[in-house]
Amino acid sequence: MSYEIKPWREGTLADNLASAGVSRRDFVKYCAGLAAIFAVGTPQMAHAAPAQKAAEELADKLGAITKPNVVWLQLQECTGCMESALRSGGTTVEEVVLNLLSVNYNELLMAAAGEAAEEALAETNAKKHILVVNGSVPTKDGGIYCTIGGKTAEQVLRESAENADIILAVGACAVYGSVQAAKPNPTGAVGVDEIIKDKAVINVSGCPPIGEVITASLTYILTHGKPPEVDSEGRPLFAYGQRIHDSCPRRPHFDAGQFVRTFDDAGAREGWCLYDVGCKGPSTFSPCPIVQWNMKAGWPIGAGHPCIGCTERDFFDRFSPFYQVLPNVPGFGVEATAEKVGLGFTGAVAAGVAVHAGVTAVRAAADRKATRNSPMAAFGDATDVDTEPPSPEETPNAEVPKDSEKNSEAN
Repeated sequence: MSYEIKPWREGTLADNLASAGVSRRDFVKYCAGLAAIFAVGTPQMAHAAPAQKAAEELADKLGAITKPNVVWLQLQECTGCMESALRSGGTTVEEVVLNLLSVNYNELLMAAAGEAAEEALAETNAKKHILVVNGSVPTKDGGIYCTIGGKTAEQVLRESAENADIILAVGACAVYGSVQAAKPNPTGAVGVDEIIKDKAVINVSGCPPIGEVITASLTYILTHGKPPEVDSEGRPLFAYGQRIHDSCPRRPHFDAGQFVRTFDDAGAREGWCLYDVGCKGPSTFSPCPIVQWNMKAGWPIGAGHPCIGCTERDFFDRFSPFYQVLPNVPGFGVEATAEKVGLGFTGAVAAGVAVHAGVTAVRAAADRKATRNSPMAAFGDATDVDTEPPSPEETPNAEVPKDSEKNSEAN
């Protein structure tokens, strides 16, 4: 369904949604998803009775809002965060609400340019407003690496923050500098909260964040009149309160010791855990596996690529090389690490060669089973292990013990 988006000049959000052709039912359905994200971090709970009641209440509160003043800055960044918020797979209620709430100043979306744009920014800065910031702030060499209208990014930020009631840093760049802040950080890029010290900054992290998380953060502020509860990194707990690892659909394979060893191997084709090819999901807090992108069309791990931890501070330095295994990640409950979990083992460390040989055999059998059961086997692209056992080159992890395992055998 498409809606005609008209400028919000007066009246409430509900009035403007109605004029755009959005029904009460569609609006409540949208609010149900937001209510579920606020409550438990998952829109799948939107059908539950408590969530439906909360959706009605949220729709009433959000619908009664009159036009807020919003300044949406884009500093040293790639526009990916704004694109994430807009590109949800079609013209949806989310797009209508976002566009209606963010019409005062946004460089990517606004029709005005040059002096007209600068006037719009100055006019809105003079009022109480919500400030949303994409992009980092360069501080070296007088901030020359990002200038807008003859002003440095830092100057633009400070002027817009002066009368802001709420400040949202949206995206990894705005939260802590992201890629441009990676060593050696030639522009001296920092996040918003390194510049604005006298006001609270809500960090909506990710590269980019999920569009629904961005709009949910704005909606929470508009409907509650205050910032959401945050974690130690200043991120809304409703979105960043759990690890990707905890909700990942590949988690059962992690606990079973079924890992992708190399990209496009048998395990990869079976959808096994990406831990061994560098997945940072065990150390990353985000609702990616629950909310996903583009109307739940997909997300990185769902597409077969390991998480790179982009919602975490300094991820580019801390988590690279991105395809390197995280050390000592708890598995099978909290008692074992992934390297000690084998198919049929609980990770208890027993002495000597027998355990090493058993784990090696199990891993080899797991790889063989994946090859035999792979859909590609029907097309002659996989080895039939009942008649042709895999060579050492095909199962390097099963045949070549790790240094720690060699030491265990030597002892």
